[in-house]
Amino acid sequence: MIDLHTHSIFSDGELLPSELVRRAVVYGYKVIAITDHVDYTNIETVLRGVKKAKYLEEEWDVRVIVGVELTHVPQNKIQSLALKARALGAEIVLVHGETLIEPVAPGTNRAALGSDIDILAHPGLITLEEAELARDNNISLEITSRYGHNIANGHVARIAQEVKAGLIFNTDAHSPEDLITRENALKVALGAGLEEEQAREIVESKPLNLVEKLI
Repeated sequence: MIDLHTHSIFSDGELLPSELVRRAVVYGYKVIAITDHVDYTNIETVLRGVKKAKYLEEEWDVRVIVGVELTHVPQNKIQSLALKARALGAEIVLVHGETLIEPVAPGTNRAALGSDIDILAHPGLITLEEAELARDNNISLEITSRYGHNIANGHVARIAQEVKAGLIFNTDAHSPEDLITRENALKVALGAGLEEEQAREIVESKPLNLVEKLI
């Protein structure tokens, strides 16, 4: 299991990085990215803390990826903050997309997809034009098991397939109960309307390819 979107106590998650990673290992995780919510007010603090979690790789059979999720950042600041995150040591950069359950500013998806990021998280009612931008810029669109954010999974899957944009599965875990097994991840992907081969690709192949690119 590879999960490239999780949260610890460095933002609104419930667990210390060590607790989060240990529980993930028990669920069969081989790779976990800790991607706490950041904006200009906390990015240095979060990355300084999360980078220390790399020591866990020496203790357990897991790779810990240091990341961030740029969250409710004004559109004209997303690219500059993404570049700042890279400069501060973020190995993976996500943007909190226009989920249907939060007041994310309209236009966030488009601004994110024109920036130096890897994944647009829970993008909600993404448009065909935005999905084409994701495809052209090699940015993955997220299918998520996170309650509420997963409302639009079917729409995201359909639009992405229509323009051949990349999809990726993540949990967006905030609590112990949000971590899931590979088998349940596949069920979420199938529930989004994907065929079995496509489900396996976004749960297994696509995350692995992205991780290998980060190495």
